[in-house]
Amino acid sequence: MDTMEYPKLAFMNFTSGLLGGGGVQIDIKPPSRVLLVDDEPRMLSSLGELLKTGGYQLATAVSGFEAIDHLGKGKFDLVILDMSLPDISGREVMDFIISSDVDTDVIVVSGNNDIDSAIGALKRGAFDYLRKPYAREELLKAVGNVLKQRDLKADNQRFAWQLESSERVYRYFVENSPDIIYTLNNEGMFTFVNNRVEQLLGLSREELIGKHYSSLVHDEDNELARYVFIERRVDERASRNVELRLRSHKGYCESRTFENSLLTISFSSMGMYALNQNENNPEFLGTYGVARDITERKRAEELIAYHAYHDILTDLPNRVLFKDRLGLSIIQSQRNETKLAVMFIDLDRFKLVNDSMGHVRGDELLQQVAVRLKECLRRSDTLARLGGDEFILSIPDLRDRQDVAEIAEKFLDCLQQPFFLGSTEVRISASIGIAMYPDDGSSIEELVRHADLAMYHVKAQGKNGHSFYDSSMVDASHQKLVVEQDLHRALERGELEMYYQPQVDVSTGRIVAAEALMRWNHPERGLLTPSEFLPFAEENGLMIPISDWMLESICNDLIEWNTTLNEPVRVALNLSPQYLERGKFVEKLTSALKRHEISPQQIEIEVTENTFIRNPDHAIEQFNRLCQLGVSIAIDDFGTGYSSLAYLQRFSIHTLKIDQSFVKEIHWESAHSPIILAIISIAKGLGLNVVAEGVETEIQSRYLERAGCNIMQGYLYHRPIPKTKLIQKLAELESEQLEKSFEQAGAK
Repeated sequence: MDTMEYPKLAFMNFTSGLLGGGGVQIDIKPPSRVLLVDDEPRMLSSLGELLKTGGYQLATAVSGFEAIDHLGKGKFDLVILDMSLPDISGREVMDFIISSDVDTDVIVVSGNNDIDSAIGALKRGAFDYLRKPYAREELLKAVGNVLKQRDLKADNQRFAWQLESSERVYRYFVENSPDIIYTLNNEGMFTFVNNRVEQLLGLSREELIGKHYSSLVHDEDNELARYVFIERRVDERASRNVELRLRSHKGYCESRTFENSLLTISFSSMGMYALNQNENNPEFLGTYGVARDITERKRAEELIAYHAYHDILTDLPNRVLFKDRLGLSIIQSQRNETKLAVMFIDLDRFKLVNDSMGHVRGDELLQQVAVRLKECLRRSDTLARLGGDEFILSIPDLRDRQDVAEIAEKFLDCLQQPFFLGSTEVRISASIGIAMYPDDGSSIEELVRHADLAMYHVKAQGKNGHSFYDSSMVDASHQKLVVEQDLHRALERGELEMYYQPQVDVSTGRIVAAEALMRWNHPERGLLTPSEFLPFAEENGLMIPISDWMLESICNDLIEWNTTLNEPVRVALNLSPQYLERGKFVEKLTSALKRHEISPQQIEIEVTENTFIRNPDHAIEQFNRLCQLGVSIAIDDFGTGYSSLAYLQRFSIHTLKIDQSFVKEIHWESAHSPIILAIISIAKGLGLNVVAEGVETEIQSRYLERAGCNIMQGYLYHRPIPKTKLIQKLAELESEQLEKSFEQAGAK
């Protein structure tokens, strides 16, 4: 028989066996049976009206014993159970379900806010626990989820029976598996391999049968492969998820990475062991394995890891990588007794170009500047972009200051040549500050700070030049002290104010949440954004009192919203690592929510990835406490920091926020943004929500929505606005939604 006909025949026999050899048979699923248990007649009536549109077959019970009687006489797919009943408690009804092995799922509804009550219900197998009063959509979603899960479970049981009933069906799926499935004999020779190997590695099964596994393994992975392919252990002790690189015989790819799930099959299942005279010592025959191609996943991880240490716009090292390399250069300079320079470069007139020509042209200018600066460097030098129009450079192995001055002059000369942005010619210059090791500082922080001071000195002297640090340069430091003093008074005078930027579900147009953003109404400088004053607060110990004010202000605003609006608003607040580590944040948040009678579900905490790196054990403890409280956790600016996939599984995280620097790179609807696609894929794979920030154009919005991200925030939808304007906007949306509901009701 032609081998290509084998899958067709197996599938035909498989379907024939299911249909009993007759004609086409269609299974019509009966309506799901739902038992509603509540001692309040109005609640039962309300539940019935809510669920009857779903086509469910409903039954009701007003007491625990009546519910047990229903469960004993008939089969129900779902029980919606109130915990407080007049005769016996909902827990006792659940105990009856467990002890009687009743095949049903339970959704518990209760007016009890005690966390122990919820934990007790979930331990008894409750699928979900809803607190009264619950939202209509929340209940419908929970009902839909539990019934969908039951359907999936039933499908899985039928599928398992089908696989067991036919060896041909089993072989059909083996041959069409997306993974490579193989067996080896006790000498490591292939005895079976499915056709997937030809698609992935360019080798037919005939070429592999009888060959040793080492012919496929990358040379550097041979030692690890020996323990994977000659696997003698069974059950859970066998090798799992071991990554190996296999050689590809296809021209487009030198090697592919595989994740091997290996299992040595015992004699009772696949005959991989043969019994000898001593039945307790079976003879090892070989290994059974499954190799899954994870090449694309590894590439995505490598790409995310790369961008954790590189600026996505210019492809230069970022601040984290620069500090790491500078630290190594300092150690080397100490050992060799040589000098080292740190050069802080700030472009002059860049803001004018950015404001007049737009961010896209501004980004193009930064990219061209990075290329020119790199052409002036040695291989041992490190040029990094700190953000905006700020660049920083470390230059090791120097003899004297004259060497550094020549490099600075070379930078200024190369920047004086015109730049072309489209058809427009642009000219810029730069202000360069220089700090020398060990003369101007012995640590990373000192050198960077002193180079920054020297750069501001050049700015004050008219820009377009360079200057070495001198201890007399205190103007910039004095300015920081002024800001610090003003910031102290801002708290006392009530100059701080909370603004809110809505997060929109683009599929419905609804505002689903709002991010809290602080503003400073400075009496002289006007309205300041957080980036203009919070860094000073971080440096000077003001972050904790400012964060205390922010928490209290948000709670007061929520009280006003909850009084004015029909639907509660969820607020996302940015949390400083200092506040989490030293500010007793969890205790203060718990007290504030209780004092103001605010639901924890209205609060989402946004933290950056640095929070995990600084003190992971403490972060785990704090996040677990927040989750127990009912507060959700979001990772802000995901992909710009460490971006380890490991912590996403270790920490209790609910949402990933795509940083606006990635969103800004979307210029066309047909653009390909692998970072954004990777983040959305990771979020979906881990069951997390995903929010895109900084959305400014319709093109960006449509691209993100097609990629699977529906929640967005940015100037395209709403700018940050005061609480009064947000209340007004939400009230207008509620009114519009109510009018639509009336219109739909009238149409019916």
